[in-house]
Amino acid sequence: MTEPMISFLSHKDSLIIMVDSRFGQWLKLVVSLLLLLKTQGLYVGITYVKSAVAKGAVCLDGSPPAYHWDKGFGTGINSWLIHFEGGGWCNNVTNCLSRKKTHLGSSKLMGQQIAFSGIMNNKRPFNPDFYNWNRVKIRYCDGSSFTGDVQAVNPATNLHFRGARIWLAVIEDLLPKGLKNAENALLSGCSAGGLASILHCDSFRSLLPMGTTVKCLSDAGYFINVRDVSGAPHVQTYFNEIVSLHGSAKNLPLSCTSTLKPSFCFFPQYVAPQVRTPLFILNAAYDSWQIRNILAPGNADPLGVWKSCKLDINNCSPLQLKAMQDFRLRFLIALNKATNSSSGGLYIDSCYAHCQTETQEKWFMADSPMLGKMKIAKAVGDWFYDRSPFHKIDCPYPCNPSCQNSGLAPPDNSEV
Repeated sequence: MTEPMISFLSHKDSLIIMVDSRFGQWLKLVVSLLLLLKTQGLYVGITYVKSAVAKGAVCLDGSPPAYHWDKGFGTGINSWLIHFEGGGWCNNVTNCLSRKKTHLGSSKLMGQQIAFSGIMNNKRPFNPDFYNWNRVKIRYCDGSSFTGDVQAVNPATNLHFRGARIWLAVIEDLLPKGLKNAENALLSGCSAGGLASILHCDSFRSLLPMGTTVKCLSDAGYFINVRDVSGAPHVQTYFNEIVSLHGSAKNLPLSCTSTLKPSFCFFPQYVAPQVRTPLFILNAAYDSWQIRNILAPGNADPLGVWKSCKLDINNCSPLQLKAMQDFRLRFLIALNKATNSSSGGLYIDSCYAHCQTETQEKWFMADSPMLGKMKIAKAVGDWFYDRSPFHKIDCPYPCNPSCQNSGLAPPDNSEV
């Protein structure tokens, strides 16, 4: 019987293997960083609209509004993408005072430069239809999806509720910089910014020349009016508080407020059917923010039964999955009336995601999510340029293998 052979490496050989291993890890890290830098596009400096202060168009703390603009070039020199930043809302004075101390309430706390990626990318391989457009990101610092307008300022809090004025001030600043000559214009936004792109869609159309092709894109902005897992109308109460605090009623679409209570007109399902400008709705049917904050908010789940499920859909129990499937059905019902227009677009995937236009891996990469074999960037581009319509709803979870992160929810620091 032969004994098993054991081979020993010399200290020198072990050292070489260890160095090779470390070099390989370092090389992988360098390649990953280079790929990230390549796809990230570029960093774009901030522009403060200081002239807006005299008009009362200011952030929660009274600081001037701001945006980031990367100029268009080549065939895109007269095309404009105006993108609303997202970031939740504030629904009471305490909430807004806390927000005032962050970049979501003060332009003094905003980064001087931000990365443009996804739909904002300036490289054709990563953003095939909008890479050479004028791309503008409007910073969000009012907490009302750019709808608030209260003249009075309480000296005890020094809170300014002027979101609607910010919206107009930024557009007025951009018009003489070339927006008035726009041949194509797309108003987009993510989350609270996606809601803003619906609420301001028709007003955007009215602010531009008649000959401009104007369309709107809402990414993860289709928040629905549904009861939470405890049976309470949590989000309805929350939106009512926002509209009331910020004086938003007069800036919400009249086509909705003329027939419904103003706070209902903060919900896209009651506004979108009356929007006359072509509107593309991009949303996950299992929107991770809505699952965490509308379906199962903390106050409806005091024992934290939903905590693990909200972090990763793979951790959900059969009962929780049923609740999420029911949420999807309610979402599709709320969406139904808003999608009758032949000029509109629809991309409803079954991913557990929130905001899919701003991150490169979701917008347009080799392994980006697909619906009907179509990536988001291609569907939106084809729709905008009238190459082909796109109007698809994904099958129920977990049928779409292209959804990323295996059900992990993206980071979310804003709770309601």
